[in-house]
Amino acid sequence: MTIQIVEKSGEGLSRVFGVTIPAADLAQKLDAKITEIRPQMNLKGFRPGKVPVSHVKRLYGKSLMGEIIEQTVSEGQAQALSTSKVRAAGNPDIKVESDIEKVLAGVSDLAFELAVEVMPDFEPVDVAALELTRPVYLPTDEDVGAQLDEIAGQNRTYEAKDGAAEDGDMVVADFVGRLEGEVFEGGSGEDAEIVLGANRFIPGFEAQLVGAKAGDTVTVNVTFPEDYGATQVAGKPAEFEVTVKAVKAPAEGGADEAFAARIGFDSLDSLKTAIRNQLGQQYAGASRYKAKRALLDVLDAKHDFPLPPRMVEAEFDGIWRQVEAERASGDLSPEDQGKSEEQLRGEYRKIAERRVRLGLVLAEIGQRANVQVTEQEMNGALAAEARRYPGQEREIYEFFRKNPQAAAQLRAPIYEEKVVDLILARAQVADVATSKEALFAEDEMPEGYGDASPATSEPEAPAASAAEAEAATEVAASEPKAAKPKKPRAPKAKKADAEPAVAAETDEA
Repeated sequence: MTIQIVEKSGEGLSRVFGVTIPAADLAQKLDAKITEIRPQMNLKGFRPGKVPVSHVKRLYGKSLMGEIIEQTVSEGQAQALSTSKVRAAGNPDIKVESDIEKVLAGVSDLAFELAVEVMPDFEPVDVAALELTRPVYLPTDEDVGAQLDEIAGQNRTYEAKDGAAEDGDMVVADFVGRLEGEVFEGGSGEDAEIVLGANRFIPGFEAQLVGAKAGDTVTVNVTFPEDYGATQVAGKPAEFEVTVKAVKAPAEGGADEAFAARIGFDSLDSLKTAIRNQLGQQYAGASRYKAKRALLDVLDAKHDFPLPPRMVEAEFDGIWRQVEAERASGDLSPEDQGKSEEQLRGEYRKIAERRVRLGLVLAEIGQRANVQVTEQEMNGALAAEARRYPGQEREIYEFFRKNPQAAAQLRAPIYEEKVVDLILARAQVADVATSKEALFAEDEMPEGYGDASPATSEPEAPAASAAEAEAATEVAASEPKAAKPKKPRAPKAKKADAEPAVAAETDEA
């Protein structure tokens, strides 16, 4: 097939190509298509496979030509991009210039314009020359001891006692809650274990049970907080009738050998080791988060090149939808409250530009280093996503199998982290000791940037097609609203027959 391609204009990152396919070539493809399907045709009045070509063309010529045109436009688009050696930044816009009825009738050439934004040409910084600092903090004996005490508190046992309940005791009780004298949904419970002073119930509830004894009925009056999760009771006064069934005191003994054995560890030392390892992983995750954030700031500062406008606009639109949703639900961040829409749009457009720029930089660095997301890594991400929807795992797998763009969103953060790891391994990174408070402190970003970093997906080939370039520069944030490194949490206590490993809870941004 002869495809005539002419570059009509090329300013900045915009290119417009004229593509023409002669009518004779389209007619030839139509004849070939009819020849292919004719042996399987079975029409009334004709023997199977013996329908005349002219009859097939009269009945189905236009619909078959429509399919051929659609296929030919796709082929012409691919050839135009390949011949011109441009890397498209997103899907091109196609404008058919021919009279389509004449093309369908086979009497006119197919001519269309292809308008596309191209990926900018730039030289990424030499990552080996980058100088970065990485704050580090190692868990101390005091950190381990504090976590051990927290675990012991979470797994404290209680023994029945005579007499009145004191602060720190557990009260086992049934209760019925009423609003304006009427029992309300969700306000009743049986055999509730209420630890006095633990502040796990509505403010003021636990304090009014101090002094109660088994068999007592206590009337507790409280007011639900204004920000209480159940809006039907938020801010309203309530009365609870509490029937005390038992009072228990904390059992003697803290975090000792018997306690360690009870929650599934060989010894107290092995429990402490597990805690130290978990804290070490959490602190390492926070350390990497800070190093990554510093790296992204450096990469942003060291690169200045034109950005594909439509790519920036698409990124901004995604961010702005999130901002509008937060504003509608009253969840707008404190730093954004009170700002005009014009101010917010300006600041978030800067974020969109930063994210696109960083996405392109990381994609280019990763491509040159041949960074790839493996099938095993993708399967792991897909399995993790499926676990979020118990009972629907098969549907989730099928969804991602049929939706390349959705799969690209899973691939994006994996690819980004692999490129970041590559850069941190090659750059000159100096570890600097810091305090735990400084490690988990939220740093200020430059004015107007918020927490903005990219998540790029893996480029499929050096000369990216439109779809591949779109995937390669997909910018779905690990920020904003950024995942911050989590502060240390106590390892979950295990039952005696559980494995003695303690899962780390890190959040690497």
